[in-house]
Amino acid sequence: MNKRYILALDQGTTGSRAFLFAAKGSVVASDYKEFPQYFPKPGWVEHDADEIWASCAAVIKGVLKKSRVSPQEIAAIGITNQRETTVLWDRKTGKPVHRAIVWQCRRTADLCQALKAKGLEKLFRAKTGLVLDAYFSGTKIRWLLDHVPGLRRRAEKGGICFGTIDSWLIWKLTGGESHATDPTNASRTLIFNIRTKKWDPQLLKILKIPSVTLPRVQNSGSVFGYTKAQKNSGRQSGYTAGTGLDLSLPAGIPITAVLGDQQAALYGQGCYAPGTVKNTYGTGCFIVLNTGRKLIYSKKGLLSTLASDDKGKPVYALEGSVFIAGAVVQWLRDQLGVIKTSAQTEAMIRGLKDTHGVYFVPAFVGLGAPYWDSDARGLICGLTRGANVKHIARAALESMAYQTKDVFDLMQEESGTRIRALNVDGGACKNDFLMQFQADILNCRIVRPKTIESTAQGAAYLAGVTVGWWSGKKDLAKLRQTECTFAPEMSAGRRAELYAGWQQAVEKAKGSSRKVTRTQGHT
Repeated sequence: MNKRYILALDQGTTGSRAFLFAAKGSVVASDYKEFPQYFPKPGWVEHDADEIWASCAAVIKGVLKKSRVSPQEIAAIGITNQRETTVLWDRKTGKPVHRAIVWQCRRTADLCQALKAKGLEKLFRAKTGLVLDAYFSGTKIRWLLDHVPGLRRRAEKGGICFGTIDSWLIWKLTGGESHATDPTNASRTLIFNIRTKKWDPQLLKILKIPSVTLPRVQNSGSVFGYTKAQKNSGRQSGYTAGTGLDLSLPAGIPITAVLGDQQAALYGQGCYAPGTVKNTYGTGCFIVLNTGRKLIYSKKGLLSTLASDDKGKPVYALEGSVFIAGAVVQWLRDQLGVIKTSAQTEAMIRGLKDTHGVYFVPAFVGLGAPYWDSDARGLICGLTRGANVKHIARAALESMAYQTKDVFDLMQEESGTRIRALNVDGGACKNDFLMQFQADILNCRIVRPKTIESTAQGAAYLAGVTVGWWSGKKDLAKLRQTECTFAPEMSAGRRAELYAGWQQAVEKAKGSSRKVTRTQGHT
């Protein structure tokens, strides 16, 4: 039977998706399943790794059923995943030793502060390109080793495996025969040296992590292992882990691509060359700039990380994260009740010439790059009697574009690159008003693809390159289709005026602006 399809697994923070891609690069079918979120304490977030695996098994079966494609027709598998989420499991049984600690979890914030107090942040930044923050995996591993009884001893004896979600899925798909990861995921752990592209012994020693627990690191486009036929035998084996799942995949399908979700979107958008950049408009915004062979350290709040070239080899990138983007529209829906669906915002503001002077700074959880102000809070300002809910809705949409500009301008400055086009994906990029305003405020072309599921597309395309379906960027360029391009139309003066207003609003939202200094007087 001809191997005519590539299976892409897109394992996210709240759910898992499976896609089947055909040889022409198009999506044949997809399936989605959510899984539970656990919040054992304020600021703590956990997942059950077995439930993640069960959701992946379900969507694989679902997409095969929807498409009526035989599993024997799958040529390769590509994986893209939520980054930084940390799993430790028993090497013999495949059973997780604790719930996975999710990237959002803040339980190790005190440990990060203690490391900073020792003057170690510069060392971690130089080696990993990251800041010392609970966001990343390294301190999560340390927490598990310190808090699960007997776990450190088991780990030191080689009985425990660490992995981000990609490693966990590789392990499960291969029946426990492959313990591996790629540079895009390894570079988010705080223990991977992005200069040497190896696990760093000094950082492992500081965090007291046994090297024997770590997966091997190989190029994003390479063979990570082969599927093992997994039938429901009821055995407590390395691949069922007590779940009794029947995955319905035959043995021998190669896993040929692994990418963290934001780097997968970068690849899916065709950003293989230095100077190319993408922005994903999701709950937040993740802006990633390919810097090629040049490692650039940001002095103003961006992260240095690893991405992939068109053949699956590591290249450097700069990344900036905006905490609240599409979530501001959800707030309009859920908290204010002024819309029923996110898609209604575009029709709601049709005919408005501007925001009537209103600015909306959605600092619900503080401000991310480039401000990094955890004390900042949301603010709507510039209200007058003539302002109404439509102006507030438009200001909410514009806030996504302004926050993108904050990071976009910084990326150009620190990379020395004039960015001429921004590739976009994610749900909010379907809003034509937002994309035109984004082009105007950046003075840059916005390119929206026909397929906005860029993470899954990136994993599938790299998997296809690895198995020889496509040769690289020239072939992939033929597969990608642009739906629409938005060109800037706003005058330079108007652009400067609007952005100056945004910057003033941000200053009012910052935590430091609300601090009151009291002086004592005489009575």
